[in-house]
Amino acid sequence: MKVSLSIKKVEGPFGGGAIFANTVSEYLVSRGIEVVHTLDDADIDVVLHVNPFPFIMKSSSYSFFDAYIYKLKHPKTVIIQGIHECDERKGTHYMNKLLVNACNHADFVIFVASWLKPLLEKNGLDKKKPSQVILHGVPEEIFNTKDKNFWDKHSKMKIVTHHWGGQFLKGHDFYQRLDKLLASSEFGDKFEFTYIGNYPSNLEYKNTTLIAPISGSVLGEELKNHDVYITGSRNEPAGMHHVEGALCGLPLLYIDSGALKEYCDGYGIEFNEDNFEEKILEMYRDYDIYLEKVKKYDRVASKMGQEYYELLTELYKNRDQYAFKNKKNIGKIFFISIYSFFYDGIWRLRRILKLLK
Repeated sequence: MKVSLSIKKVEGPFGGGAIFANTVSEYLVSRGIEVVHTLDDADIDVVLHVNPFPFIMKSSSYSFFDAYIYKLKHPKTVIIQGIHECDERKGTHYMNKLLVNACNHADFVIFVASWLKPLLEKNGLDKKKPSQVILHGVPEEIFNTKDKNFWDKHSKMKIVTHHWGGQFLKGHDFYQRLDKLLASSEFGDKFEFTYIGNYPSNLEYKNTTLIAPISGSVLGEELKNHDVYITGSRNEPAGMHHVEGALCGLPLLYIDSGALKEYCDGYGIEFNEDNFEEKILEMYRDYDIYLEKVKKYDRVASKMGQEYYELLTELYKNRDQYAFKNKKNIGKIFFISIYSFFYDGIWRLRRILKLLK
């Protein structure tokens, strides 16, 4: 079986989409599946979309229209649309509709968290579209508790978070609040806070250790230098950051927004705007309880990879069910190609106009 991922292969510090693609790709290859990142080959069995929007995302290697045209030429190819994004995440007003359009040109949909399905259905997604939820997992050989020194109760409790995206919605209202709390003896004598990654340039952190974006084993080792992981990120489609923190043995402080509760419930303490300080102190008191719980966290890459492998194998086995019956698609290919050309051009023009404002 040959699988094509609609995202470019990248190296170095990067966001969740690229981490996901690299992780799934490595697992599938380990199971004997050939993985490519283009539509150049004539024998692609499955297309797995991450974010197939090259007109707004530089990491995309081809569009959902390109994949649909490929399927018109190769009717037995199965197209899977992965849902890793949403408007609510960054406060935009176009992504949900784009995703629904992409789903309309796919055979199957994978959601990275349960909350995304009803969200897209409200935006027009066909409720009968075949789908499945597969939660994210990260490499256990990188994010683990090996050689980690757990909190000794005598030193300050070290709280950490990390984000590739620099949007305020990543939780900076809470991180700023924690930064200010550390100026007081009540919190400053008990806690330290480290922020890893990008953040809004207009924000100032006076009592926080700031570290530039890092990834891979360097990130894993840095996370293990801390005791507790915090995330105040809003409307996360799924997110990788809290998964990485939990697998490094850090009990979680999290809000109930987007996918966070589905990923974090049972492995830490939920907080909100009204009880933020109270819950931080609760973690300080009850750290041992949540440490034992988080040691059982199991959202590892091999588990996620196996779930993708089983699904892709099943879809490939039943590919005739998704095959185009009409082989005379020349007219449709021509129409979709012209439509795609103007669709792409309009979106690129919108980006240019936005930059000129």
